[in-house]
Amino acid sequence: MDFALMTEPQQGLSYAEQLEMARLAERLGFEAFFRSDHYRSFPGPADKPTTDAWTVLAGIARETTTIRLGTLVSPVTFRHPGSFAKVVTTVDEMSGGRVEVGVGAGWNDPEHSQLGLRFPEIGERADLLEDELAILHGLWEEPDGWSFEGKQVHVQSASFNPKPVQRPHPPIIVGGEGRPRSLRLAARYADEYNMSNSGPERVAEAWAALDVECRKIGRDPVTIRRSAMVGFLIGADEAELGRRVKALLAMVGEAGTDAAAWLDEHRPRWIVGTPDQARAMTARFAATGLDRLMLQDLLPRDLGMIELAARELIGRV
Repeated sequence: MDFALMTEPQQGLSYAEQLEMARLAERLGFEAFFRSDHYRSFPGPADKPTTDAWTVLAGIARETTTIRLGTLVSPVTFRHPGSFAKVVTTVDEMSGGRVEVGVGAGWNDPEHSQLGLRFPEIGERADLLEDELAILHGLWEEPDGWSFEGKQVHVQSASFNPKPVQRPHPPIIVGGEGRPRSLRLAARYADEYNMSNSGPERVAEAWAALDVECRKIGRDPVTIRRSAMVGFLIGADEAELGRRVKALLAMVGEAGTDAAAWLDEHRPRWIVGTPDQARAMTARFAATGLDRLMLQDLLPRDLGMIELAARELIGRV
C-alpha cells in the first residue's frame, strides 16, 4: 500500500508553505502530494487566505522531481471542462508527467456564491461531472475532429494539442463516499476511486459495490485503483498527542464550532493516537484492499507530525 500526503491549504497556507510541505513529503518517501481545491477557508476561521490549486501545483511541479501531484478533488463547477483539460495538460508537461487529477461535483455553496460562481442542484452538477469525465477522455485520447454531445457541454471538431505527457492520459480519480452514481461514473471513466469521510467498514462496503459496477460494464475490477482519504492526528507519545489534539480543537473552535463534538464525530474514522495505535488503524484500512492511503493533514504547519507519520507508517504497515 502506498502513502500520499493530502493537505488542506485553504486553512491559510501560502504558496511557500505548500511548497515546503511538498518537498518534505518527497524527501520522506510519500508517493504523492495532494491538495484540496477550495476557495473558502475551513475548518476553522472562514477568513483565512486561500490559493488556486492548479496554479500552486504548477509551481510545485517545477520545484520537485519525483513526487506525484494532484487534487482531491477539483469541483466541476470551478472550471469549464475544456479549459480544465488544458490546465491539467499544461501542469502535466511542467511536471514531466507526474500529475493526477481528482474530480468531483462540488459541495461547498458559499465558496461559489462569494466568487459569483454558479452552484446548481446536485443532479445538474452530477450531469456536468459526467460530461467532464467524457470530455477529458475525448480530448486526451481521441484524434482531432472528435465531437461530443453531452448533457450540458458540447464539443465540435476538437483540436487539442499537445496531448498530455502521460499516455493515454493522467490518472483520473473520482472521489466520493460510495454513493451509487459516483461508483457508476468511476467504473466507466476513472483510473482510481477515492473514498472520503469513511471508516474501514464503509470503505470495504464501497469496494464490493464498485466491483459490481465494474462487472456490469465488463470491466475487470482489478483495473481500478482504490484509495481512501483519512484524517490523521498522531503523536510520539500521549503527551505529544495531547498537545496536537489541543491545537486542532483550538483551530476548529475559532470558528464557533463545538470543537470537541466535531473531533468526536471524526475520530472513529481517522487515524488517531500514538504510533502503535496509528499502525493498528492503518492496518484496518489496508485490510480493505486499499492500494493507497491518503493522509489528510489538518495541522499542516506541524511538520513534525508529517515526519512522525512517515517514520512510523510508511514501510511499516
